Amino acid sequence: MKKLIASISLALAAAVAAGTPAAAQEAFQGPYAGIEAGWNKNKVERAETDIGRADIGRSRDSATAGIFAGYNYKVSDSVVLSAEGGFSMGFDDAITRSGAGTLASIDPEYSFNLGARAGYLADNKTLLYVRGGYENLRGSVRVTDAADSRYGKNTFDGWSIGGGVERMLTEKVSARIEYRYSDLGGNDTKFQRHQALVGVAYHF
Repeated sequence: MKKLIASISLALAAAVAAGTPAAAQEAFQGPYAGIEAGWNKNKVERAETDIGRADIGRSRDSATAGIFAGYNYKVSDSVVLSAEGGFSMGFDDAITRSGAGTLASIDPEYSFNLGARAGYLADNKTLLYVRGGYENLRGSVRVTDAADSRYGKNTFDGWSIGGGVERMLTEKVSARIEYRYSDLGGNDTKFQRHQALVGVAYHF
């Protein structure tokens, strides 16, 4: 997985180097939409769910992919603020602990996020940014203990922070590399997520 992401990152870097300069349209101003993919690591110590407590104490690396859309607004020549939302899914990312007649498992199905970015233009085509916001994950939960075996759906939500760099490749197309950390815990739940993502956006 890490080799795959490294290859994607190198390809994006080569595209950045070869990209033609942005022309008449002002960069990082207005609506945009794109796709992203990369590495995802879910770590669950324990989770209070609708069917009972799931003690897992495991983490899992997987691939993730999704879509995003937002709006950039230049508040000055060098500062850009953005509102953004996204939807993503993981692949083979179930987190499971089993043994001695017990089992606890959370299988993330999809997640969405809503947030904001604050960016600084290093030059007229390169945006360095930080981001933060709300994240919501929906997953399947299974718990087996001495009493019985139970299955259900559960929602985990919380906050996320991160940062990255985005560069215009052409007048309309940009590429980004981003790291994101999410805390989906609350009450007695400890659920964390790390992501390294690469994406491509089209600016309208």
